[in-house]
Amino acid sequence: MSVTEHRPEPDPRTSDPSGAGEPGSPRSAASESGSPDLAAPGAGAPGAGLTGPSGAAQATAPEPADSDSDSGERTGSAAGSGVSPSGEPDTAASDAKGKRSGWRESVLLVLGGVVVALLVRLFVLDSFFIPSESMENTLLIDDRVIVNRLTGDIDRGEVVVFHGWDGTPTIKRVIGIGGDHVKCCDAQNRITVNGVPLDEESYLNPDDFPSQEKFDVTVPEGRLWLMGDHRAASEDSRAYMKNGFHGTIATGDVIGRAFALYWPFSRISTLPVPETFAKIR
Repeated sequence: MSVTEHRPEPDPRTSDPSGAGEPGSPRSAASESGSPDLAAPGAGAPGAGLTGPSGAAQATAPEPADSDSDSGERTGSAAGSGVSPSGEPDTAASDAKGKRSGWRESVLLVLGGVVVALLVRLFVLDSFFIPSESMENTLLIDDRVIVNRLTGDIDRGEVVVFHGWDGTPTIKRVIGIGGDHVKCCDAQNRITVNGVPLDEESYLNPDDFPSQEKFDVTVPEGRLWLMGDHRAASEDSRAYMKNGFHGTIATGDVIGRAFALYWPFSRISTLPVPETFAKIR
C-alpha cells in the first residue's frame, strides 16, 4: 500500500513574510516602535523565548503598542526621579549631594565660630600681659589676665585695665570712685575712704607701706582714684595729683575689669574684690 506524503500548509500567523528572520526569533516590541535604546517589558533576547515539547523555539507575540508607550513613560519617569531602570535608588548621586551638603555645613560652622570669636574678642573679653612690677605680688611681670569689657559700674577694690595718663593701657586697683574722700593716712598709717580705714594686708606688697606720699582727695563724679598693689614701684594717681582732676581718670577710659589670671598655669586664679572694701559707704 502506498502512502502519499502530505505536507501541511504553512500557517500565515507564524510565518515571516519577509523571510528576514528565523521562526521563533521575534524582534523586540520596542524596536518595532522605533525606540532602540529601551526594551519593552516581556520582550526576550534572541533565542531566549520559551521552548515547546519538541524543543523548537516558540514565537512570542508582541505586546500591544499602547502597552509599549506606557512602559516607556514609566521608565522615563523612573529615570527622572533619581531611580535607576532596575528600580534601585541612584545612590551615587545621593552620596555626592550629601557630601556637598556636609562640606557646606562644615564651612558655615567654621565661619560662624570665627565670627563669634571676633565679636567676643572685640566686645566682651580681652587678654593683657603685665609689663611691670607695679601690681606685685597680685600680678607679676609677664602674667596674663582676662579682662571683661562689659564693665557696667566700676566698684572699689576692682582691678581694671584703662587708658592711662599717657594713653597706654595700664592696670591698677580702684581705691576710690566718684564722690569718695580718699586720704593718706590715719594714725596707724592706713589709707581711709570716706573715713573708713582699709585693711590692705591681703593684696598689698609685704615690703610696702600703704603710701609714702600724703594725699587728701575728693574724687570727682564719673572718675576713679587708682593705685598699684606695689606702692613703692607704682606710678598711679598719686603721681598726677597736680593735674586738673587730682590724678583721677574718667570711668569712660576703663577698658575692662581684670577678673582672672590664666598664665602661667601654676598661678591660675581669680581676682576678687578684697573684703575690706565692703565696709565703705
